[in-house]
Amino acid sequence: MLTAMLAAFAGGIILNLMPCVFPIISLKALGLLRHSESPAQRRKEGLGFLLGTVITMLALAGVLLALRAGGTAVGWGFQLQSPLVIAFLALVILGAALNLLGVFEVGLSVQRAGELNIERGAFLRAALTGALSIIVATPCAAPFMAGAIGYALVQPPTVALAIFFTLALGFAAPFTLISLFPALGKVLPRPGAWMNTLKRGLAFPMFGAFGWLVWVLAQQAGTTALAAIIAAAVVVSFAAWLYGMAQQRRFAGRSFKALFAVTAALLLAAIVPLPKVVQSGAPLAASEQVAQLKWSPQTVAENRGHGKAIFVNFTASWCITCQVNDKTSLSTQTVKDALAKTGTLYMVADSTKFNADIDDALNELGQGSLPLYVVYPADGGAPKILPQVLTPSIVVNALTQASGKKT
Repeated sequence: MLTAMLAAFAGGIILNLMPCVFPIISLKALGLLRHSESPAQRRKEGLGFLLGTVITMLALAGVLLALRAGGTAVGWGFQLQSPLVIAFLALVILGAALNLLGVFEVGLSVQRAGELNIERGAFLRAALTGALSIIVATPCAAPFMAGAIGYALVQPPTVALAIFFTLALGFAAPFTLISLFPALGKVLPRPGAWMNTLKRGLAFPMFGAFGWLVWVLAQQAGTTALAAIIAAAVVVSFAAWLYGMAQQRRFAGRSFKALFAVTAALLLAAIVPLPKVVQSGAPLAASEQVAQLKWSPQTVAENRGHGKAIFVNFTASWCITCQVNDKTSLSTQTVKDALAKTGTLYMVADSTKFNADIDDALNELGQGSLPLYVVYPADGGAPKILPQVLTPSIVVNALTQASGKKT
């Protein structure tokens, strides 16, 4: 248990550097700068981020353990297997981007246009940032983290929750340590008017994250869901603009209150139809980077130990690390040539939407999250699990050893 907790803590720290965290990097970066003006504000930001991270992690872990106890074979990152969750996350991140652009403010009364208030709402803002970070970032795994999660999922609930708690502490540690210790905080620049420009510039990585989630939704639920989320995004953006004007009371009399009502009505009009639309769509056909077979336990069993190595890519559209590995390693000509020369069977286990067989396989292999790459030797020997961050040479060497042939 102690080993698993240490691995979870280390994995949580490394997770800050993984591609999975890139979609919310702008919120974390802005938070680091906002809390640099006083020790009290630094502590408030740091503790808020820590609390939001831990509570959200334990909530997700609790739901996961409850589902597994009820007989549902789900794994870590299960929340992004639902098109509905993806759709709502996309709209939340779109709202965050519009907030960074200054279209509207969250939890703050706007004193004058363009003013950046860093005193009020700091704790809540930091807590929400921590919560969003966990929801978006944890489906992919950093080194050390997958084994720790795999261990946690086969332990009693108290042990499992202790490991997930340690993972959350590791994830929040860099931000929290800088905020709690003045010596570390001195490396941060002093806040000033330049932060308004930075704040607006950081909105664009968030728009990129929104685009990524829309792409994932299209993979899961097809063109009907794609059209629905685009329409909802337009309505939500218009509602955010109206809400911003209402906050600033740009209209005389009580008309700003009418704008609040119109904003609420528009948000309901955008969100209420989404559950029915996105759940009814059909996934888009996946484009093949290399010649591949569809994975199933039966396919692996039928082909294992018959003179050909097997490479299984456990992946998902929502796993950014998986997509990075695919572009930088698995779809390169070097790896394609190695697959052909060694006669290796390449199988893809796609967990973009829930697949109980895939989650069972992850458990059997002692892994709790994606990405996962498994090589079965041609002679039927024990499978080898590759690192979660691939390079072409890692894959080629593994294929050469498993097949017994030179490339």
